[in-house]
Amino acid sequence: MNDVPLLRPRLSRRSLAWLALLALVVALAAFGWFVELPGLSSARGDPPAVETGVATWLLRHSVPAGAKGTTNPLGRDPASIAAGRDLFVAKCAACHAYDGGGRTEIGAGTWPRPPALRALVPTMRDGEIFYHIRNGIRNTAMPAWNLPDRQVWQLVTYLRHLPITAAMDQPTTGSASSTAHYVGSASCRSCHQEIYARWTKTPMANVVRDPKAHPGAIVADFSKPDPLVKFAPSDVAFVYGSIWKQRYFKKAGDTYVPLPAQWDITHKKWLAYHVPDTADWWTPHYPDPGDNSQRPTGPLCDGCHSVNYNIATSKPTEWNVGCEMCHGPGSDHVAHPRTANVVNPARLDYVRANDTCIQCHSQGQPLKSPIAGKYYDWPVGFRVGQRLADMWRLEPNELGKLSFTHFPDGTGHKNRMQGNDFVQSLMYERGVTCFSCHDVHGTPNQAQLRQPVGQVCMACHGPNTQNGPHAVSIAAHTHHKPGSPGSECVSCHMPKIEQTIGDVNVSSHTFRFVTPAETDAMKIPNACNVCHKDKSTAWTATALRSWGDRSPWRMAR
Repeated sequence: MNDVPLLRPRLSRRSLAWLALLALVVALAAFGWFVELPGLSSARGDPPAVETGVATWLLRHSVPAGAKGTTNPLGRDPASIAAGRDLFVAKCAACHAYDGGGRTEIGAGTWPRPPALRALVPTMRDGEIFYHIRNGIRNTAMPAWNLPDRQVWQLVTYLRHLPITAAMDQPTTGSASSTAHYVGSASCRSCHQEIYARWTKTPMANVVRDPKAHPGAIVADFSKPDPLVKFAPSDVAFVYGSIWKQRYFKKAGDTYVPLPAQWDITHKKWLAYHVPDTADWWTPHYPDPGDNSQRPTGPLCDGCHSVNYNIATSKPTEWNVGCEMCHGPGSDHVAHPRTANVVNPARLDYVRANDTCIQCHSQGQPLKSPIAGKYYDWPVGFRVGQRLADMWRLEPNELGKLSFTHFPDGTGHKNRMQGNDFVQSLMYERGVTCFSCHDVHGTPNQAQLRQPVGQVCMACHGPNTQNGPHAVSIAAHTHHKPGSPGSECVSCHMPKIEQTIGDVNVSSHTFRFVTPAETDAMKIPNACNVCHKDKSTAWTATALRSWGDRSPWRMAR
């Protein structure tokens, strides 16, 4: 009989891994059978790293390849995002929280904890997310949902557009080292081409411009004589602004000074520019005859119009609000690109995240003043990731008193008060950040909003949701026709009542609804009469009292 070698089946690496895992599970089960393990089943504490690692590995390898590769048939359709948001609020938010952060009462008491979806979702394919929603995840609190495929895909679509919020207690992660230095925004272009290209077109990147380098920078009409204008375009070293107003700087020694006329872009006319000596806190320290010749921009302006302004040399690394203004000195990151050696405000806790913007979008004073004999109107020495309150205090207000900066209730009275407003808001308390709504890298929307103004609030709010409004529809809440200006959230909750130039105002950021009673008592403009200029506050109060979904007690105060 011929010798025939025995045919031994070969096991694949995957099969071997499963066998090894099975052996481990059996061993752990046997160990648990014979040995008492108090507390092993508790969901209160975090489990050992081995348990977490095994569970994560199993989850990653549990989705069939065919399912994982399925493409979302809905694409990124706005209607599907909105429908997915409603489903998420109804089905998922109780455990995952409205922003996907998992910080809920139910989530805190389960194991495994609901994952931070904002970090997890980008690592998963659409088909993988669909599979987990459809089938649930065994031995977790994630159930299988018997929803039509279209609704599951709507959830998948929405998960790609979760609202951006910051953690309330997340430790600061990602920072520039103490030896890192500023290298300029152009150094970021090679790796971040798309973001860099968008940023170059934003107001941030063009807040100050040299008309010699940018011949179209001056938007004012110098062709007609005006008694306010006693300078020519050739005198202008820098222009400031391009949205509501444009101001003009001339060179004065190692700094600049503003010229005494500014251009009202909205009305296309000249207006005088001079801060009264009894207005801003710094005016007594820079007394001026009326032509701004004694008001240097170095201590009063340039720290927010540039990156890394050096108060000793009166020179910045670059003019305009560049990448390193929000991400810190970038030399280490440029040399060795890693998450850990650059600041990403989105990874900071909500206080430091918002400080990134509040450093310039607020009225305040340095805690130490003067600095080297000068008084500065911006937070000298602040770098993103630090705690702004350690070196900057917001301008105080006295309740009941109208001041240069505040209305009697503490709402901002003038421009550059967004930060002063926002820290008073419930949004700020809940971890919402400036960049939850705005993307300063550039968008096609008004004010660099992430979505058009009529849609951006709907990322977190919706009819009859926990976050409100508490009405069956937006129209039922606003009492205005859908699509009309009065039906937009910002019309009532962000009225344009803060002066930037002349009669041109910018939006309040307290998100409070000012009642006509408050207008009568404290002369704070309310949103209704801002639009209905021909009506009285009495008319407004009567109209609001007729709305059955409004508290009569609130409207009367």
